[in-house]
Amino acid sequence: MPPGRFGGLPGGSPGGSVGHPMSEGIDYWAELRDSPSQAEVCFAVFVNVLELDAQGEPVNEKYAERRAATWLYQYCTGELPPGEAALEAWECELH
Repeated sequence: MPPGRFGGLPGGSPGGSVGHPMSEGIDYWAELRDSPSQAEVCFAVFVNVLELDAQGEPVNEKYAERRAATWLYQYCTGELPPGEAALEAWECELH
Protein backbone atom coordinates (compact mmCIF):
# COMPACT_ATOMS: atom_id res chain seq x y z
CA MET A 1 0.00 0.00 0.00
CA PRO A 2 1.46 3.40 -0.90
CA PRO A 3 1.88 5.95 1.87
CA GLY A 4 -0.82 8.59 2.29
CA ARG A 5 -0.29 12.33 2.53
CA PHE A 6 1.08 11.92 6.04
CA GLY A 7 3.25 9.01 4.99
CA GLY A 8 2.03 6.40 7.46
CA LEU A 9 2.94 2.91 6.36
CA PRO A 10 1.06 -0.07 7.78
CA GLY A 11 2.98 -1.57 10.69
CA GLY A 12 5.97 0.70 10.34
CA SER A 13 7.46 4.13 10.50
CA PRO A 14 6.20 7.08 8.54
CA GLY A 15 7.23 7.26 4.93
CA GLY A 16 7.17 11.05 5.04
CA SER A 17 6.44 13.82 7.49
CA VAL A 18 3.50 15.95 8.50
CA GLY A 19 5.00 18.63 6.29
CA HIS A 20 6.51 21.07 8.76
CA PRO A 21 10.27 21.30 9.34
CA MET A 22 9.67 21.41 13.10
CA SER A 23 8.60 17.75 12.98
CA GLU A 24 11.76 16.55 11.21
CA GLY A 25 13.73 14.06 13.27
CA ILE A 26 10.81 13.33 15.61
CA ASP A 27 9.30 9.84 15.49
CA TYR A 28 5.79 11.21 15.88
CA TRP A 29 4.22 8.18 14.24
CA ALA A 30 5.45 5.94 17.09
CA GLU A 31 3.92 8.40 19.55
CA LEU A 32 0.54 8.80 17.82
CA ARG A 33 -0.24 5.50 16.11
CA ASP A 34 -1.67 3.92 19.27
CA SER A 35 -3.24 7.13 20.53
CA PRO A 36 -5.80 8.44 18.05
CA SER A 37 -7.15 10.91 20.60
CA GLN A 38 -3.78 12.69 20.62
CA ALA A 39 -3.79 12.82 16.81
CA GLU A 40 -7.25 14.40 17.13
CA VAL A 41 -5.83 17.13 19.39
CA CYS A 42 -3.09 17.85 16.85
CA PHE A 43 -5.72 18.24 14.13
CA ALA A 44 -7.86 20.38 16.46
CA VAL A 45 -4.98 22.81 16.99
CA PHE A 46 -4.70 23.30 13.22
CA VAL A 47 -8.45 23.80 12.76
CA ASN A 48 -8.88 26.05 15.82
CA VAL A 49 -6.09 28.38 14.70
CA LEU A 50 -7.04 28.41 11.00
CA GLU A 51 -8.83 31.56 9.85
CA LEU A 52 -10.92 31.84 6.69
CA ASP A 53 -11.79 34.90 4.63
CA ALA A 54 -15.31 35.81 3.47
CA GLN A 55 -15.00 33.36 0.57
CA GLY A 56 -13.97 30.51 2.85
CA GLU A 57 -10.32 30.58 1.78
CA PRO A 58 -7.63 30.13 4.44
CA VAL A 59 -5.68 33.27 5.31
CA ASN A 60 -3.21 31.85 7.83
CA GLU A 61 -2.70 28.22 6.81
CA LYS A 62 1.07 28.27 7.42
CA TYR A 63 0.62 29.74 10.91
CA ALA A 64 -2.03 27.12 11.77
CA GLU A 65 0.35 24.42 10.50
CA ARG A 66 3.14 25.85 12.67
CA ARG A 67 0.96 25.80 15.80
CA ALA A 68 -0.07 22.18 15.12
CA ALA A 69 3.62 21.31 14.64
CA THR A 70 4.36 23.09 17.92
CA TRP A 71 1.81 20.89 19.68
CA LEU A 72 3.26 17.76 18.04
CA TYR A 73 6.81 18.72 19.02
CA GLN A 74 5.78 19.41 22.60
CA TYR A 75 3.77 16.18 22.85
CA CYS A 76 6.65 14.06 21.54
CA THR A 77 9.54 15.76 23.33
CA GLY A 78 7.95 17.18 26.47
CA GLU A 79 9.16 20.70 25.72
CA LEU A 80 8.31 23.61 23.48
CA PRO A 81 10.34 24.13 20.33
CA PRO A 82 12.91 26.90 20.79
CA GLY A 83 11.37 30.31 20.29
CA GLU A 84 7.76 29.13 20.14
CA ALA A 85 5.03 30.54 22.39
CA ALA A 86 3.17 28.15 24.68
CA LEU A 87 -0.06 26.80 23.30
CA GLU A 88 -3.18 28.42 24.70
CA ALA A 89 -6.09 26.33 25.99
CA TRP A 90 -8.43 27.46 23.18
CA GLU A 91 -5.96 26.21 20.57
CA CYS A 92 -6.22 22.64 21.89
CA GLU A 93 -9.99 22.47 22.54
CA LEU A 94 -11.96 19.67 20.97
CA HIS A 95 -15.41 20.63 19.70
